[in-house]
Amino acid sequence: MERPMELMREAKTIAVVGVTTKKVRPANEIAEYLIDAGFDVYLVNETEAGEQMLGKTIQPSVESLGVPVDIVDIFRRPADVPPHVEDAIASGAKVVWMQVGIVNEDAAARA
Repeated sequence: MERPMELMREAKTIAVVGVTTKKVRPANEIAEYLIDAGFDVYLVNETEAGEQMLGKTIQPSVESLGVPVDIVDIFRRPADVPPHVEDAIASGAKVVWMQVGIVNEDAAARA
């Protein structure tokens, strides 16, 4: 397995799962940071699909993007992670990244 910094250096496209237009959230801050850093960022939230945020349209799933994604960065409660890991796998994403404090061993094993 590659080290995290190598993955970040090589990555071009990142899907951030768990962004929301309704609140200030870490997912939103990270998405904005990644956009400012020059990554091609896709915003994902099934319940807010079609909404606009950070100059982008929120998508319902990673698989629905229709483009290859290097990293899927998940900002969801641990119990909500497994379907997003399955979505990332179905999309062909290279890496699934769960943020600090988000632990789901079953989902991590699938990734």
